[in-house]
Amino acid sequence: MTDHRVAFDGLVDTVRRGMVPAHIYNDEELFACEKERLFGRAWMFVAHESEIPHDGDYVVRRVLDDSFIVARDANGEVRAMFNMCLHRGMQVCRAEMGNASNFRCPYHGWTYRNTGRLTGLPFHRDAYGGDAGFTKNQTLLPAPHIATYNGLIFVNLDADAEPLAGYLGDFRFYLDFYTKQSAAGLQVRGPQRWRIKANWKIGAENFAGDMYHTPHTHASIVEIGLFREPKAQKRKDGATYWAHRGGGTTYKLPPGTFEERMRYVGYPDDMISRMTAVWTPQQRRVIGEDGFMFSAATCFPNLSFVHNWPKLPGREDVLPFISIRQWQPISQNETEVCSWFAVDAAAPEQFKQNSYRAYLMCFGSTGMFEQDDVENWVSLTTTAGGSMARRLLLNSRMGLLADDTPLNEALGAESFHGPGRAQVGYNEYNQRELLKLWAQQVASA
Repeated sequence: MTDHRVAFDGLVDTVRRGMVPAHIYNDEELFACEKERLFGRAWMFVAHESEIPHDGDYVVRRVLDDSFIVARDANGEVRAMFNMCLHRGMQVCRAEMGNASNFRCPYHGWTYRNTGRLTGLPFHRDAYGGDAGFTKNQTLLPAPHIATYNGLIFVNLDADAEPLAGYLGDFRFYLDFYTKQSAAGLQVRGPQRWRIKANWKIGAENFAGDMYHTPHTHASIVEIGLFREPKAQKRKDGATYWAHRGGGTTYKLPPGTFEERMRYVGYPDDMISRMTAVWTPQQRRVIGEDGFMFSAATCFPNLSFVHNWPKLPGREDVLPFISIRQWQPISQNETEVCSWFAVDAAAPEQFKQNSYRAYLMCFGSTGMFEQDDVENWVSLTTTAGGSMARRLLLNSRMGLLADDTPLNEALGAESFHGPGRAQVGYNEYNQRELLKLWAQQVASA
């Protein structure tokens, strides 16, 4: 591989200062390093357990160029197997999802159990002399590591990867708000998939902490009355938070108890009771005492979440929804967006239906927020591909004075009961933290 030491000289320090080389959003050489040094080492989300609830259920998912069969075997164990036949390399499974006890390669007919074990090959004795020439005691290549958190299934391609729990760290505190609203866990629908001519990092940064764009990019959505808050500028009253490998944004809620504030964003009492049972007292305090409701978030490198509560047409009340999305890189200037609708599996059926409508209206493939955002991201990516972008350092120092003093101090433990660092007001702390992690990975040997 090309020696990138010169290209990356000073990259980490530059990003740490809050100055971002503009070309990182459309650079072929950098993308080659991201594939090897970042996505080849990070824990990558591939599916949710509710997508494969029964023995034999499977989905086929990618980690960039690598295709995996994510399957639940007869013993209920979830496996991730490299989707490549041991014979001549054909994809063993070409269907996106289904239920099967065995997979048959369409090229030469080799068959595998859904555990990955090779079970048969045509003319075994005639072609190979039986086990004397080729033993069937082999399996499809498994992902080096597979682990789950709250039903989210992750794989890691690095044989020396740290455990998933350590990788997520304190961000698990916040991840629970999106992925654990009852003991029943999540039920997901999707993914919807679409491609945008934009770099994957832009969406990840945006969902990690960009409250600054809302009054401008999404002004029309507020003006038509989609949200009960009268002004998008109220976003600055919310807190941003960052903990270990993830962070996000919140809205500031009106005064009230935990239950009153959960009702304010549209949750019925039976769902609130189940949330109370599974969230820790500290988690409930962030909402009930501190008054912050969780909105968008990103887990490094490319897994994001949305929690929002718009008004549906013809209704005066609001309806909350949750979306899980992944910014799957295709190239340095193209991203496949994979978007799942997620809802508490124990929620009432009518709530599930209405919540899904709210999701489609806002953040589905044709959602109103989606269209606003993508126009900006495509423009940024296109401009970053020119020669002038290599001369420009973008200013990502919002919230810092010239001497690096924070414009707003971090919230104390009595004002924000979550781990990590939280602060109120427009700032780009989260974007800087995410890009620091990115720079450290791509500049590493």
